[in-house]
Amino acid sequence: MNTKSVTTLRMLAMDEINNANSGHPGVVLGFAPIAYTLWHEHLKITPKNPEWFNRDRFILASGHASSMLYALLHLTGYNLTMDDLKNFRKLGSLTPGHPEYRHTEGVDATSGPLGQGIAMGAGFAIAETILSKRFNKDDIKLVDHYTFVECGDGDLQEGVTLEALELIGHLKLNKLIILWDSNKIQLDGPVTKAGGFNQAKKYFESLGFKYLEINDPENLDEVNKTIKKAKKSDLPVMIECHTTIGYASPLAGSSKSHGAPLGSENTLKLKEALGYTNSEFTVDNDVYEDYKNALAKNNRALNKWNRDLKLYKKEYPEDFKVFKKVLDNDYELDKDLFKDFEFTTEATRKTIGRIINVISKEYPTFVAGSADLTASTNVKGADGDYSSDNRLGRNINYGVREHAMGAIANGLTLNNVRNMTGAFFVFSDYMKPSIRMAALMGIPSVFIFTHDSVAVGEDGPTHEPIEQLAGLRAIPNLNVYRPSDSRTTLQAVRCAFSTLNTPSVIALTRQNLPLLDEVKDSDFMKGAFLRYDSLNAKGTLVASGSEVSLALDAKDLLKEEGIDVRVVEIVSTSLFDKQPKEYKESLIPTNTPSMFIEMASSFGLKGYTSDVYGIDRFGLSGNVKDVIPALGFTKERIRDAFKKLL
Repeated sequence: MNTKSVTTLRMLAMDEINNANSGHPGVVLGFAPIAYTLWHEHLKITPKNPEWFNRDRFILASGHASSMLYALLHLTGYNLTMDDLKNFRKLGSLTPGHPEYRHTEGVDATSGPLGQGIAMGAGFAIAETILSKRFNKDDIKLVDHYTFVECGDGDLQEGVTLEALELIGHLKLNKLIILWDSNKIQLDGPVTKAGGFNQAKKYFESLGFKYLEINDPENLDEVNKTIKKAKKSDLPVMIECHTTIGYASPLAGSSKSHGAPLGSENTLKLKEALGYTNSEFTVDNDVYEDYKNALAKNNRALNKWNRDLKLYKKEYPEDFKVFKKVLDNDYELDKDLFKDFEFTTEATRKTIGRIINVISKEYPTFVAGSADLTASTNVKGADGDYSSDNRLGRNINYGVREHAMGAIANGLTLNNVRNMTGAFFVFSDYMKPSIRMAALMGIPSVFIFTHDSVAVGEDGPTHEPIEQLAGLRAIPNLNVYRPSDSRTTLQAVRCAFSTLNTPSVIALTRQNLPLLDEVKDSDFMKGAFLRYDSLNAKGTLVASGSEVSLALDAKDLLKEEGIDVRVVEIVSTSLFDKQPKEYKESLIPTNTPSMFIEMASSFGLKGYTSDVYGIDRFGLSGNVKDVIPALGFTKERIRDAFKKLL
């Protein structure tokens, strides 16, 4: 039966690919017996409750092998029909080219961009250790799940993966098991053409992994025993699976089987080699029974967990209240929580540190961490450093690993551990793939970036962001905030925590900012609001962040010359773009001149105002008091520039 079930998995995935005339057969044919054994013997999941919190997680880092994942979900009874498989890679289907979180039932994370999978898996695993240590009791274990990541040779060549692997080993994330589809072939040919792991055992053990091998993937007993051994390890595990790309097909061992359908002739030869006689998209009942019966034990585990949850509520009512918030992903920041919060003149990077302290007291599962910049960003978690010896520490020392940090943050978020990451704004470039993935998945990751302008000063143009705002604002389903003082910084954080479907970027200053007037939450949520109004306004100055106070100063100079202007703060173009045309017109009338003032690229801003006063060049190295005037950001220069529009 096992051999028949594996063969059916292989051929059902081939049917998807051939029917779509698009897909990646190579990895599916090679990895199928490992996937079957994992799902059949080990993976604690159930279609009875696909969102069961204590389920094991499975991340298909090689997202191009999605046809295999969809076939597995169908065979095991998830909400994926045979017709869905027939619509593989077709517009509007539940079976897109790469797995998408919240789109297809049973998919734990969007995957496809190589390198993201393992790093997200690290986030899942970190979350599991934090929550299990925080909530488990001697008699009741509510959090006890593994994270399995399938990856390919290409994943291990990505820099983000190497960053994550080092951190995984250092943190001893022993419930993270990576199944390496080591077929030694990639799209351009043998892996050896671009390097590779000729001393894999030595390499992974030096990173702090337990290294295991599966030499014969067709030997399901060997596969099963190896995974069992991995689950008993006190270290994270890398299992090198010596597979054959395109197994049993005429293209076996060739890169030609990687990214194109086998075609009818080669598929026929594959069926002959495997002894498979079923027609396309046909599955025997005994195969269905084999797959579905394998998950029966998981239904029993789910039922026991539900009973344990009720008992936990009775025996540990206070801890249950906190755990229930985790289950519900309820981290909303009520305004009363900050009733004693002091608003003051300070750099907004200082404000975020004080905000984090308040959040940490309210939510004992909230974590934070920076890319070796805690002293500068003030993005630091509570209760000491998270480590293998202190799973309750909530400050994650990511090291100089911005790429991995972003993806790990997404994994934490996906496992209901809300968090913040900290880095300098210019290095958001390193995190952009992960920020984009958060937006694509629709998850509420929060990315804090400080040193948000040329006010970085002496560090010069390498550290002074110019185009970063424009680039991040262009990402769909991402809220980008650039607050103007400590008050609006808190409002930005509260907004970020009020959503479950949108990630947020909050850009903060290195330099001190004056404290401005309070803004109503209802106005803030619109993304833009008046800072100063006049019935006789001859135009509008628009600004974000630190430039809002500059616009107000320029307004005063203009007023001295008898020129009244209104001042508008756009704290988030993302939110402002969603407002009705009437609201936009009420703030920035199109019948009078308007000018957007921002110490960043003018790209993308011309749709808001008739003119833009920005920086379309790289920054300068020098004292901030010299750099900002040299680039034209003084109240006098703003006044003069606006007068030319009249």
